[in-house]
Order: sequence, then C-alpha cells, then structure tokens
Amino acid sequence: MMEVLAQENLKIDKSSWTPVKFGDVVFEPKENAKNIYNEDIKRVIGLEHIDSENIHLTRSGQLEETTTFSKKFAKGDVLFGRRRAYLKKASQASFSGICSGDITVFRAKDNLMPELLPFLVCNDKFFDYAVKHSAGGLSPRVKFKDLANYEFLLPSKDQQARLAELLWAMDEVIERERKVLDSLQINKNAIFDDCLYKDSRITDIHFGRKKSKYDVVKLGELLLEIQYGISESLEGTGEVPILRMNNLQSGKLELKDLKYYNPNKGELERFILKKGDVLFNRTNSFDLVGKVSLFDQDGIYSFASYLIRLKTDKSKLDSRFLNFFLNSPIGLSKIRKYRTPGVSQSNINAQNLKNIPIPLPTMKQQSKLMDDIDKVEEGESMLVTKNTYSRVLQKGIINQIF
Repeated sequence: MMEVLAQENLKIDKSSWTPVKFGDVVFEPKENAKNIYNEDIKRVIGLEHIDSENIHLTRSGQLEETTTFSKKFAKGDVLFGRRRAYLKKASQASFSGICSGDITVFRAKDNLMPELLPFLVCNDKFFDYAVKHSAGGLSPRVKFKDLANYEFLLPSKDQQARLAELLWAMDEVIERERKVLDSLQINKNAIFDDCLYKDSRITDIHFGRKKSKYDVVKLGELLLEIQYGISESLEGTGEVPILRMNNLQSGKLELKDLKYYNPNKGELERFILKKGDVLFNRTNSFDLVGKVSLFDQDGIYSFASYLIRLKTDKSKLDSRFLNFFLNSPIGLSKIRKYRTPGVSQSNINAQNLKNIPIPLPTMKQQSKLMDDIDKVEEGESMLVTKNTYSRVLQKGIINQIF
C-alpha cells in the first residue's frame, strides 16, 4: 500500500510553484484567555504532551488551579515546540485549548490549505532552520519572526489539495499500523497482569487495587549481584562499546549513538555484560529515571556508571520476567517511588532497588508466561519494522515537497 502511494512521488513537478516565505502563508495567532476558568477551556497542552516527529496531538492535560498557561489555540492549528527545536515537536490539534509559552501556535493563511500545514512544518529542512535560528544556552528557543523567513516553494491550491490527499493517505496507513502496535502492547500487559494479579476490594499493601496471586518477595532476595558501571572517559570509536542511558528504550536495547572505551588488558573483565543481565538507569531526568532493558546481544559490551547491572538468581527469577515487570505500570510505580529529585537529574540508589516488591510465580510459570509474551513480541517486531519503513517513505516525500 505504502509503495503504491509513494509512486506519487515521481509525479511531483515544481516548475510552476511559487517561491514564498513561511510568514507569507502562516501566521501566529496571539490570542490569550482573559480568564481561563470562565471560558469553558478543557484541554491544556505543555511540551510534554507533544510527541517528537508525530503530527498527531494525542495527549493533553486538564485545567487545574495551578495552571498558568493562557495562550489559546484552535482546532486545526499546529503547535510547535519552540524550545529545544531539535526535539522535532510539532503536532496538529484536533481540539481547541490553551498551551505553554514554550509552544508557538501556527495557523494557515488563505493561500495555504490547513491540511498541508502539519507536513510543511514537519520536514527536516524546517526543523534544521529552526535549530539554526534558536538562541539561548541550555534551553534554546526560536521566535516566530525568525521562522517567518524560512523559504520554500508553494504549490498552487489544486496541487496542494492533491499533495494533502496523498500525505494524509500515507498517514492513515501509518496510524493504522501504530494502533495495531498499541493494541499489541495492551495485550502483552493484559497477559502479564492476568497471570500475576487479581482485583482487591481493599487496598493491598504492595499493589493497591491489585493483589498478587503469588508470594511477594523483595527484589534484593532474588539477585546475585547489583553492580554500578564504569566511570571512564569515552570516545566516538574504540574497542568496547559502552551502553549508556540513551541505549535503554522501553525494555529493549537501542544500539545507536554508541560510545567506546579502550581498556588495558583485563581492566573491563568484571564489567562485561552477559546475556540475561538486566540494566537499570539509576540517574536521568525525573520522567526518565528508572528505565530498564534486558541485555540480549551477542558480542562484547560494557556499561556506564549511570547504569546498574542486575544479575538474577536464575533458579528463582527469569530475567525476562524481571525486565517486563519493571517496565510494567505497576513495576514503574514501584521504581519511581524512590526517585530523589535533583537540580537537573533524579536518582534511585541500588539499596532502594532491593526493596521493590515483586510477585513470584514458579520458574516454570515465569518461563511459560514470558514465552507467551515473546510470541506477541515477534509479531510486534515485524510490525515495527513495517511501520518504520512506512514512516521513512512518508518523510522522504515530505522532504522532497518542501
């Protein structure tokens, strides 16, 4: 389906398109709520609600007494994260509301179809331009008056309509795949929860409205070793790849942006990872601290000091089971109970990690449960690959248009 749609790419002819600036076709509506509690405002958007490289605004906050935002946006507007533009946050709103001052509201003028606006903004050249024109140190921001000078070729209205139809058709395929992926994640969590918990009428000491079907044990009783990683200067190339906090993503390893260390003979022997090790991110931002991933790679790898290696007692605890539990909503809530806030980083120490309560089925039951979940993840992996390919095709066309 995506390949058929992508063939439209070959028919793009820009010879009659008009050179324009972004500010010629888009404006920033500067509308503020005078009293946010008397204007029937139900949706509040902060930067945390906009997902990187996703044109759909899928999340929002609720109006609260502590809400300080007053900038209004309308359905169809594109909300652009002007702070740290390199995060590539720009989504089209399907509802109205108010948003953070770190978000710039874009609205199409009469010469640009609103349906094309999110794709105009979500292209690599526009984001590169925004990053280049951002100012500030740790938290650079870009102003609309600078973005207004971004230059591109504008199709005629009838061509805009054809291109918008193509791009939204491709997006429909991508969104359909994403929804299937979401349902698989829900299915995995349901399989796991159904095996471990039952509803509880009274508040359970460990899991609230859930109660374990099995004995509950402190994690420290199921581990053979808890080990901090190495504190060494790392290089862009070298002998041994060192896994860092950015390599832990949703329970799995993402082997991108690796750093390396060249050890002396035997220096890293104690820090070489083995299959089945569980890596825990002990230091990160308040929202990201506590990430966990299973090490399942061939080859020689080590790990940095912001990570902790957990070695399970394989006679009591399947490392796949531990990894899934710590990434589950209940597991994450147990981990983040021990977050200690800092100026820019939060921490969780190894001693507290030992106190996390965990339901403990027999090894046979753990193995059967994780084999069932692995089967779901096999299908999930194939769909992730397909969805990634679909996104690459769509981005390629967006970049060629604008």
